[in-house]
Amino acid sequence: MADQPSGSLKPITPARVAEELRKLSGLRASANIKPDEYEHRFSRMISELRDRRIDGTRAEILATLTPLLQEGVVSAEDWRRLTRQLGLA
Repeated sequence: MADQPSGSLKPITPARVAEELRKLSGLRASANIKPDEYEHRFSRMISELRDRRIDGTRAEILATLTPLLQEGVVSAEDWRRLTRQLGLA
C-alpha cells in the first residue's frame, strides 16, 4: 500500500463522509472523546479527504453534507472549516 501513488486511491463517496461526520460529531456530543481528540480526528479526516478526494460534483457533495449543518450535527464553525479546506466554499 505504501508504494501506491497517492493518486490511485479510490475517492470517498459523499455519503461515507456524512456518515463519518455523524459518528465523530456524535462522539463529541456525548462527551465520549475529549475536545483535543475531536480536533485531531477532524483534522485528520480533512487531510485524508484532500488526499483521496470526495467522489461527485460540488453540488452533489454539498447536497449530501449540507443537511449535517442544518440538523446541527456539525457546528457552523466546523462546517466552514470543512468546506473551505476541501475547496467547496
